Amino acid sequence: MRIITGTARGKKLSALEGRDVRPTTDRVKEALFDILQFRIEDRRFLDMFAGSGQIGLEALSRGAKSAVMIDASKESIRVIEQNTNQTQLEHQAKILCADALAYVSSTAEVFDIAFLDPPYHADLLIPALEKVVRCIAESGVIICEHLKETQLPDQVGDFIKEKTYRYGKIHLTRYERP
Repeated sequence: MRIITGTARGKKLSALEGRDVRPTTDRVKEALFDILQFRIEDRRFLDMFAGSGQIGLEALSRGAKSAVMIDASKESIRVIEQNTNQTQLEHQAKILCADALAYVSSTAEVFDIAFLDPPYHADLLIPALEKVVRCIAESGVIICEHLKETQLPDQVGDFIKEKTYRYGKIHLTRYERP
């Protein structure tokens, strides 16, 4: 696992070992940033269920103004901190060991981009999507990574499902305001 491009290009990232951990593949990560390519620079990025922090760090490497990376696992937080230091992006990163749904339910922060990638079989994606809409900027975008069999709503709050991109068993679904 590595940073694909930007200021930290080529930096290797650590990941937790084990069956409970599923980092986003390079193919899907490249596709995600192709979808967002002209929306990253100087934007506020939210990486819910951050795992290793690779998505938030990729966003920072590509010019995001800031990234909040949230994970409930203390082990994941240690890996995110290690990766943040390795990439030298610690000044723009905010790392939180917290319940992601509780955080987005109560934060006053506003984000331009939110990436939601909860554990696939934890039934957290739709509740996270319903809660995160309250802290997304007017011109913001929400991207969800999920299995192809996951059925997502056509509308959440005033966000509309714009498009679903397919990469084998993995899908990325983009929500925006009309």
